[in-house]
Amino acid sequence: MSSDLHRSRTLQYLDAYARKDLDDVAALLAEDVVLRDWTIRVVGKAAALAETRKNFEAVQSLVIEVLQLHQSEAAVAAELRILIDGAQELFVTDVIAFDAEGRIAAIRAYVGRGDAS
Repeated sequence: MSSDLHRSRTLQYLDAYARKDLDDVAALLAEDVVLRDWTIRVVGKAAALAETRKNFEAVQSLVIEVLQLHQSEAAVAAELRILIDGAQELFVTDVIAFDAEGRIAAIRAYVGRGDAS
């Protein structure tokens, strides 16, 4: 798979996530996807979608701004600014790995901070 396809699929995933579209997120995930962030780690599409559904239900709106994208042959790192319900701001880096078919095989999310002091 090409890194251009991985970049495109990463942007599709982030767009679907911001729209809170569980079906579109599901279409991009491999069956054995691993989802890990600063609070959870789950394995398998059903478990990842259950966690994603919880996140969607916990908020009214999500705005995801892509600050940087970095690509390798098998993964994309996306530095993000996420605005939750118009008030809470998170800075997150998602490292998204792909399988041989171009599906998302792993999402590792790391929380950070913005540049303001």
